[in-house]
Amino acid sequence: MDLEKKVDELLNGAAKPRESLGLLEKYLKKIILSWGKINPEMKPHHIIFAADNGVVEEGTANDPIEITYLQTKNMAAGHATISCFCRHNQIPYSVVDIGINNKLEAGINRKVALGTKNFMKEEAMSQAEFEQAWDVGKEMVQHLVEEGYNLISFGEMGIGNTTTSSAVLHALTGMLPEFVVGYGAALNDNELLKRKRNVVAKGVERHKAQMNTVKDILRCVGGFDIVAICAGMLECARLRIPFVIDGFITAVAYACAARIDGTIEKHAIPSHMSKEPGMAYSLMLGNILAEDVLIRANMALGEGTGAVLMVSMLKTMSYTIHNMARMSDFVLSEPVPAPNQVVAM
Repeated sequence: MDLEKKVDELLNGAAKPRESLGLLEKYLKKIILSWGKINPEMKPHHIIFAADNGVVEEGTANDPIEITYLQTKNMAAGHATISCFCRHNQIPYSVVDIGINNKLEAGINRKVALGTKNFMKEEAMSQAEFEQAWDVGKEMVQHLVEEGYNLISFGEMGIGNTTTSSAVLHALTGMLPEFVVGYGAALNDNELLKRKRNVVAKGVERHKAQMNTVKDILRCVGGFDIVAICAGMLECARLRIPFVIDGFITAVAYACAARIDGTIEKHAIPSHMSKEPGMAYSLMLGNILAEDVLIRANMALGEGTGAVLMVSMLKTMSYTIHNMARMSDFVLSEPVPAPNQVVAM
């Protein structure tokens, strides 16, 4: 019996109506097929990549850039939203400083530079910086897999990274900024939204001649966090480790990864539908439909909060399927004929 048939037997033979757990069944099956074996032990780990973005010089964010360092430090200390989500659900996590604009470190120090450069003036990162950020993403996943973790979720932190991710998506697809740029953390600030759309349009146009590949796009208008997440997702696929996408920034990283490796969707699990307008389109580029996204909570925090909630549900689903009764355990009586039914002799 091949693995897919064994998984179907595992799910359909449980003491419940067939497919009654909907998307939870779909994604548990996807996880098992990604592993290549039925494994009752799900060992998740959450990674948060934190970096600053030089394009905030253009007024694309209301929050000061110091927030990236302060909040990342808060995460590492265990006092941020994501820290509480992970701790309550017993999910270990790593906070990686891949490019915060502060000489002090916060979390694991893998700093490439003190933030990217302003892509309205020059390329966001040099080739060497891009390659270093890419390697950090790959190496973090490799290390976690060597430690025995078999489900990775991704999060990010960085003032201005909805602008960089919107620029990447615009450059990747040609979709107009009006359809991909959202408010980010600036709730209903229409002037800021107009400014972000203008920056995305002009910034991408500035580097158009240099952006011939997905990696070129990430290097010219992306952020260190997006680069590392994209590389990490591709490494997950190579190692047959399923991974969970969070919100818009990680969805754009996934869209980039899907353009590089069209088979990556076999390992990708969506979590929640971000409020950013480019979210559904980013997932669709990796063959994930909006209707297949489980959590609809109107969230826009980042950090991987939606991804960790999804991991919690996946852990619950895995435990349930491997520990609940089986239909074969039931002893069913023969059907009793209705009183007015004539039994043939």
